Amino acid sequence: MTVTYTARVANARFGGFSQLLLLWRGSIYKLLWRELLCFLGFYMALSATYRFVLTEEQKRYFEKLVIYCDQYASLIPVSFVLGFYVTLVVHRWWNQYLCMPLPDALMCVVAGTVHGRDERGRLYRRTLMRYAGLSAVLILRSVSTAVFKRFPTIDHVVEAGFMTREERKKFENLNSSYNKYWVPCVWFSNLAAQARREGRIRDNSALKLLLEELNVFRGKCGMLFHYDWISVPLVYTQVVTIAVYSYFLACLIGRQFLDPAQGYKDHNLDLCVPIFTLLQFFFYAGWLKVAEQLINPFGEDDDDFETNFLIDRNFQVSMLAVDEMYDDLAMLEKDLYWDAAEARAPYTAATAFLLQQPSFQGSTFDITLPKEDMQFQRMEGLDGPLGDTQGDFLQRLLPAGTGMIGAGLLGRRLSLLRRKNSCVSEASTAASCACAGAPDGTAPECSCGDPLIDPGLREPEPEPPPPAGPEPLAPLPGPAADPFTTVSMPAPRGPAPPWLPSPIGEEEENLA
Repeated sequence: MTVTYTARVANARFGGFSQLLLLWRGSIYKLLWRELLCFLGFYMALSATYRFVLTEEQKRYFEKLVIYCDQYASLIPVSFVLGFYVTLVVHRWWNQYLCMPLPDALMCVVAGTVHGRDERGRLYRRTLMRYAGLSAVLILRSVSTAVFKRFPTIDHVVEAGFMTREERKKFENLNSSYNKYWVPCVWFSNLAAQARREGRIRDNSALKLLLEELNVFRGKCGMLFHYDWISVPLVYTQVVTIAVYSYFLACLIGRQFLDPAQGYKDHNLDLCVPIFTLLQFFFYAGWLKVAEQLINPFGEDDDDFETNFLIDRNFQVSMLAVDEMYDDLAMLEKDLYWDAAEARAPYTAATAFLLQQPSFQGSTFDITLPKEDMQFQRMEGLDGPLGDTQGDFLQRLLPAGTGMIGAGLLGRRLSLLRRKNSCVSEASTAASCACAGAPDGTAPECSCGDPLIDPGLREPEPEPPPPAGPEPLAPLPGPAADPFTTVSMPAPRGPAPPWLPSPIGEEEENLA
C-alpha cells in the first residue's frame, strides 16, 4: 500500500523531516539494508586479510593496488549518469499515474446525456459505465502484477461482474492476436449510438460530447499499454548499474586503511570501519534503488500504485453516479447569503486571525510617491499652437521633389487648416478686425475679410469654405509623382487640450 506522510510535513518546522527517518515501511533502509551489509562484509573481509593473512611482500603489493584503485575510481561519472537516470525515471513514474483511467468525467457526461428514469434508461447508463470499467480492468490486468493476481483469467472477470457470459463469447470469438482491451470501448460506442436512435440521447451534440470523453478514457488506457511496452532503453539502465557497481567495487579496495608506518600520502589514520565510504554507498546505491522501485510502479512494492483499490473505487463511484444519483436533486432553496452584499463564509476561532489580514491588491499597491512627482508634465515638442504643430507635421510629409505649384496649393490649404483649428471666437475676431463696430454700436460692413490674413496678400477671388469632411488634395506634378495619387487632409481637430498654450491669445496679440 502506498506510504503517505503528507500530514506529517504539512508545516515546515525545526527538524520536520527528521521525524520521517525512523519510518521503516517504504524507507530506504528497507530497500538497501541487504546491499549495505554485503558491501560492509566484503570490506571487512579484505581488511582482515590485509592485516592478518598477507605476508610483508604481499602487503606492499596490496598497498600499491589500494592507491591505484583510490586514484582512478574518481574517473567513473557516477553522479552525472545516476542523476539523469533517476530524473528520467521519476518523470516517467508520475506520467504513468496521470494516465490511470479514471471514470469521473465520463460518468458525469453519461448521467447528463443518457435520459430515462425507467428500467431501460437505467440499463443503458449502467451498461455504458460497466463497459468503461471493463476496459480499465483489462488493461490493468495486462500491466499490473497485483491486478493479474486478482483476475488471472477472463473467467474471473466474468465472475466479478465486469462482463456477462454473452459478452465473453463475443470477446473470445473476435479473431485478433493483439491485446483486446479496446473492445469494450467499441461496445460503448455502439450502445451510445443505439441510445441516440431511441431518443435516450436527445441530440447529436450530446452524443459527440459522450464519445469525446470516451476517447479520452480510452487514450489513457492506451498510454498505460505503451508505457508497459516501451521501457527505458536497456542500455541506459545497464550503463547506470555498471557505473555504480564498478565504482563501489573499486572502493572495496581503494578505501582500505593502510599501515601508517609506511608513510603513504593521506594514510595517516588507521580505522576499521570506513564511515564516509559507507555513507557514499548509502547515497549512491540508495539512489539506484529508488530508480529500481519507480521504474515499474505496477508491481507490489510499498510505493507502487494501488491498482486494485482504484478498480474498486472507480466501479462503485461510477455506478452510484449514473444510477442512484441520476436525476436526484435536492429542493432548490435560497442560500445563506442571498441578501448579503458581500458574502463571506465564517471563520472558526483557530482561523479568526485571517480576518485581520488585508487582501492582496498587487505588488505596487503600497508604493508611495512624493507630491511633486505626481504632477503631469508638458509634453516635449508641443509648446507652440496646435495648428502650427499640425502644419509642420504635414509639411514634413511632403516629398522632396514637389514642384512650386503643388507647394503653393498645399500652402493655401494648410492656411485654411490653421484657420479652422485656431478656434477663434466671433468676439475675438470682431475685436481684432480693422473695421470693427463704431462706439455707438453700429457695425459697418467689414472689408478686411479674414483677420488672420493680411488684406494686401489676399487673392482676388476668395476661396470657398472647406467641406466638413476631409478634402483630398490634387495630384502633385513631378517626375516621380503618380497623377492618380491623392493625399487626404486630416479632419479638423477640436479645441486644444487645457495644458497647451491657447492659440487665440497669440492671434489677438499679433493682430493688435
